[in-house]
Amino acid sequence: MKIFWFVLVLFLCACRGEELLIPAEYEQLPFEPRSLESFASDEPIGIYILNEGNMGSNKATIDYVDLVNAVFIRNIYSERNPEVIKELGDVGNDIAIYGSKLYAVINCSHKVEVMDARTCKRLGQIDIPNCRFIDFAGGKAYVSSYVGPVSIDPDAQQGAVFEVDTTTLKITRQVTVGYQPEELLATDNYIYVANSGGYRKPNYDNTLSVINRATMKQVRKLELGMNLQCVEQDTQGRLWVSGRGDLDNPDEGRAPALYLLTPFSPDLAEVKIDTLDYACSVMRICGDSLYYIHASSMPDASDFIFGIIDVNSCKSVTDCFIEASSADTYKMPYGLLINPYNRQLFVTDAKNYVSSGLLHCYDPTGKELWQVRTGDIPSRMVFLYK
Repeated sequence: MKIFWFVLVLFLCACRGEELLIPAEYEQLPFEPRSLESFASDEPIGIYILNEGNMGSNKATIDYVDLVNAVFIRNIYSERNPEVIKELGDVGNDIAIYGSKLYAVINCSHKVEVMDARTCKRLGQIDIPNCRFIDFAGGKAYVSSYVGPVSIDPDAQQGAVFEVDTTTLKITRQVTVGYQPEELLATDNYIYVANSGGYRKPNYDNTLSVINRATMKQVRKLELGMNLQCVEQDTQGRLWVSGRGDLDNPDEGRAPALYLLTPFSPDLAEVKIDTLDYACSVMRICGDSLYYIHASSMPDASDFIFGIIDVNSCKSVTDCFIEASSADTYKMPYGLLINPYNRQLFVTDAKNYVSSGLLHCYDPTGKELWQVRTGDIPSRMVFLYK
């Protein structure tokens, strides 16, 4: 088997001629392989991990956790696409699967890379300037975009959401939203967009845009808190929106917060807004639990929170959902994913932002099961199902 992989790497390197190809690496994981047939239809068979890579380094990569064969594949995109000279691109920002396609939003390369979800083979790309995050509804992809150049600028322009046909991979419509939009949530009728205003600091945006998906028009702009980032929806249809606040002046009424929106009308014309005293750098809802991580922007900080909030009571369940001995090893917790089938937890550590990171896997009680080295700055993750 080792000889096979060695020969494969030599072949792929030859395909690129003088172009440097970083070969994929295969590592056995410490759990038993299973047959594909033994997986339930709602049980993930794999996880794609998008590694950001440092801005300007053109080092965004994709790793893959093969849950069937218990193998970790480091830099799978490069291996599966040896003919792509510049490989994945500069700064991986988001990754998602819709239908049979895998989408990777590559921020500073101004594109969404589209691949076959089974093989990671490249199918094409969608050119979108300064693109950030992606979501899907009704056969369309919706991508948030800063639109303007990658630059801190007090006069930075408003951002936009682009609509893409997932069959043709063509942009069909776009709509202007707030300043520097981040995560978005697409539903059957509306799209909710968290506007950050990050380029305009300290004059951050504080609005959530509501877009009518049928008309592709912005119908509401709700004022919440400054520097909005994440948008999640619970099983009751309520929206959870995180605000990062002003990290330079958190004690001047500009602290991070979590906002709970209970809609009385679908377009949020009538909505109850509760402000909760939680700081969330990243968050995911699974069942009735909102899992979140809060970390300062500096590596080696000691104020990490690995929290769970009960979405029904809005009360904290714990501020450390992993065992303390493991939490103490983190340099910069960065990515979060929860397996809805068995509640296993996957958390990435970006370390020092310039070298390889780590992926940790925990059981539902927070006991660490295994960890593995990833690419640089492991960030967003997505499950693959059979």
